[in-house]
This record gives sequence, structure tokens and C-alpha cells, in this order.
Amino acid sequence: MNIKKFLNEASILIVWLILVGIFSLLSPNFFQTTNAVVLLLNGAIIALITLSQSFVLLTGGIDLSTGAVISMTGIVAAVFMRSGAPWYVAAIGASLLGVFAGVLNGLVIHYAGIPPFIVTFAAMGVASAIPMIITRAESIKIADPGFLWVGQGKILSIPVPIILVVICAILSTILLKSTIIGTHIYALGGNRLAARLSGVNIMRTTIFVYGLSGLFAGMAGVVATSRLGVAYPQTGTGNQLFYSIAAAVVGGVSLFGGIGKIRGAMSGALLIATISNGMNVVNISSYWQPLVIGLIILAGVGFDSARTLTRNKSKKSRSAIITTKIKGLVGRASTREGKK
Repeated sequence: MNIKKFLNEASILIVWLILVGIFSLLSPNFFQTTNAVVLLLNGAIIALITLSQSFVLLTGGIDLSTGAVISMTGIVAAVFMRSGAPWYVAAIGASLLGVFAGVLNGLVIHYAGIPPFIVTFAAMGVASAIPMIITRAESIKIADPGFLWVGQGKILSIPVPIILVVICAILSTILLKSTIIGTHIYALGGNRLAARLSGVNIMRTTIFVYGLSGLFAGMAGVVATSRLGVAYPQTGTGNQLFYSIAAAVVGGVSLFGGIGKIRGAMSGALLIATISNGMNVVNISSYWQPLVIGLIILAGVGFDSARTLTRNKSKKSRSAIITTKIKGLVGRASTREGKK
């Protein structure tokens, strides 16, 4: 790894350490163990939706329905249990509902040719309405200890949501780095036309990433509902969408596709979770959080645009050099032929 790449990846850690120092000075409660646990548990949900968003962004798309899917899957899990289903059936069923929503997004995007922004924006409206229709805007209390263990339990003193995020992040890293579908995801985001000409199955890759996005959002819905112990029809309709995009972009996942790593996305999720938690601890109004996250997204997009522009200029200059060399070789060959 060269120095430039190292500094880019270490910059998030440096900013995070600075933020931890600032919040610790502003409030002694921030550096307490209990608050650290709360930060990591909230960060686990942010990390799951960041994984959800990252896969889609890597292909050059976007998923605006992430937060709404959290609400929908949480309510559906509660309804399953209220109907007598075992907690694990409710959790798996809710997660699979997220997959179904994502696959449906992918199918419409590919076959109808509608931009991802429009399709997932419409899906956000549908997924937000379903919980309200089912519950009539009322919450559902959850008493099943098995389901509550998913968001509140521990394994060897480590909270279950954190273990779940670590497993998902490792598997996602392996998928992107060591599988054919991972290569296709990067190829699709890097250059769609070139990917198609190279034999990449555009339809399968698109449906796969949106289905995976729905899976992670569904899992986030299950974890969030389990942590609260109550299924609220508006659980994921707050800042979750902002968080997922901001964390991915800050972590180095390009909004233009083709660039980004899971490691960076998880670092971005930790940073956003720290900002959100720190603002709550120092009693900054929650109304300010969307403003701060919005500015972070704007700064991240600005940096990403500058990076993309620089990379394109570099490619053009290399292409010009290669073209000049080829012309020179052709010219010399023509001169030799003329002499003969």
C-alpha cells in the first residue's frame, strides 16, 4: 500500500479520534463505558444500512428505500409473532421480505429502464405506507425473549448486533474481493458499456445488489425492532437514509460507482454513529443532525467529484501519450517502407 492510499484510509480514523476528543471534553458522559456500548449498538444498525447502500452505490445506483424497508420489516416481524409464528421464523421472514423488496427494485430498474433514484424513491413511499396501513399508525409491543435477544443479547459479553455486523462485513469483503460477482459489481459501476461487452450479466448483477441491499436493510429492521422491544411503523423513516449514504460516501464509496471498500464503509459508519451519539450526549438538538449529515454528504460528494475528475484527466493523458507513441511508430514504419 502506498503512502497516498494509507493517508486516505487513515484520515477517517484521525477525524474519528478528533471527534472523540472533542465530545469527551464537552461532556464527561461521552467517554463512559455505558455510552460506548450505546454508540456501538446504534452504530451496528448504521453499519448494516451502510452495507446495504454500499453495494448499490458500487454499481452506480442508489437505494432510497433503505429506511422505509427497516420500518416495514420490523412491523412485519412483529405481526408474524403476534400471529403465533416462532421468533426465528419472524426474523427470517422479515429479512426475506427485504430481499423481495430489493429484487423488485432491481427488476424494475433493469427491465423498465427507469433510473434507480426514481424506482427506489417510489419504493420508499410504498414501504413507508405498508406499516402504517397494517398497524393504523400504532406500535406493537414485543415480548418474545428469543427475538429480543437478537438486539439485546450477548455472546461472550459481546452484543449480538455487533457480532452480526462483523460477520456481515467479513462476508461482504470476501464477496467483493474473491468472487466473480464481486468483480462484476465493480465492473458495472466502473463502466457499464465495457462491462456488458466483457460478458458481465447486467441483469443478474443489478438484481443481486438490490436484493442484497434489501437483505441488509431487512436485518437492520429486525435488529432495530429487537433493540427497542417495540415495533414502530416509523422506525426507519428518520435519518437512516441520510446515515447510509453519508457513511458510505465518507468511507470512500463513490457515488459514481466502481470505487470503494467495505472496510472504508464500516469506518464511515463508525464516524457517523459517533457524530450522532456525540450530538445527543452534549444535548445538541436532534433538528441539527440532518443539517450536519447533509453537509457531510455534500463534502463527500465534492471530494468524490474532484477525485473522479482527476482520475479521468489522468486516463486521458495516458491515452494521449499512448496514441502519440503509436502514431510515431506507424510514421517511422511508413518512412522505412517508403525508402525501400
